[in-house]
Amino acid sequence: MIPTKTCRPSDRRRSHAAIVVAVAVFAVLAVAAILAACGSSSPSSSSSASPAAGAAPSELRIGYQLIPNGDLIVKDQKWLEAALPNTSIKWLQFESGADVNTAMIAGSIDIGLAGSSPVAAGLSQPMSIAYRVPWIFDVIGAAESLVVKNTAGVTDISGLVGKKVGTPFGSTSHYSLLAALVLNGVDPTKVKIVDLQPQDILAAWQRGDIDAAYVWNPTLASLEKDGTVLITSAQLAKQGKLTADLAVVTNAFSEKYPDVVQTWVDQESKAVQLYKTDPQTAAAAVGRQLNISTDEALAQMKDLILLDASQQAGPDYLGTPGAPGKLADNLRSAAEFLKAQGDVQGVPALTSYQAALGNEWVAKASGQ
Repeated sequence: MIPTKTCRPSDRRRSHAAIVVAVAVFAVLAVAAILAACGSSSPSSSSSASPAAGAAPSELRIGYQLIPNGDLIVKDQKWLEAALPNTSIKWLQFESGADVNTAMIAGSIDIGLAGSSPVAAGLSQPMSIAYRVPWIFDVIGAAESLVVKNTAGVTDISGLVGKKVGTPFGSTSHYSLLAALVLNGVDPTKVKIVDLQPQDILAAWQRGDIDAAYVWNPTLASLEKDGTVLITSAQLAKQGKLTADLAVVTNAFSEKYPDVVQTWVDQESKAVQLYKTDPQTAAAAVGRQLNISTDEALAQMKDLILLDASQQAGPDYLGTPGAPGKLADNLRSAAEFLKAQGDVQGVPALTSYQAALGNEWVAKASGQ
């Protein structure tokens, strides 16, 4: 049996604190294998410019995850490569937002996908990552859920006391798991929470090493075959614990290449429009990236809420430069929760989170 990292939340908090303090030191090592395999160089100015952008870097490094949203459509259709012909596009796969944060600190990627919980942590102390949110990939609904094995004898969240539950630490699923426990009167220290990445959750589930898991699709769909959902992130959102998958771009890159960020946002907006107007074609693209059927991909995409640029520029989300949206409040609220759990050390003022909303790009994409 492959050993897994197991710790009760009290131990988790100490471990998490140690990881946070050491993350800057070990960040380069954490991404070295990826960079060695894929190649990397710091973005540099190029004398050539694409038709859609002004000055463009020689290379754009994108950290993506296998989540059934518009990002996989952009990757599958190679729209970014077409829009930035003089820029080499490097797609680097990550397993969680915590790993994306590590890569951002290391300076190994320019744009990445991370859940709202990791982003809230990244903008808080001690990480205080210099990045902004230019796009919302999706608002998480039933695509992330707490599922328990049918053989575990658990029928509600209170039954998880003493059970072993897998989730990727520092992710939106981790945040949602803790929120679900607290909201249902369960002391997290009474649950054996195991730090596992999605692919490791599936393996541990099949071996019988864990009783339950809070995770996202496509892993979630596999667990549901012999498991029962206890609560979804859509239900938690109605209780004030909304989560989302967000794009983050380093300040250094966005300040040097704002037109390239606009081009990137335009392609993501195009992907959402494709999903809204031709869901079968959009799902086929996602299915190819996830190695699943079009029907399976479409079913998983329906568990997410994909927002177009005009919706994202509205008051409930990113807003506009003159009127920052409520996403800033959501991120700060998540950071406060994480601080109460011992996962972040300091929460800045709301204005810091508002400043991190890169709403100028969605405002332009929506014609505002």
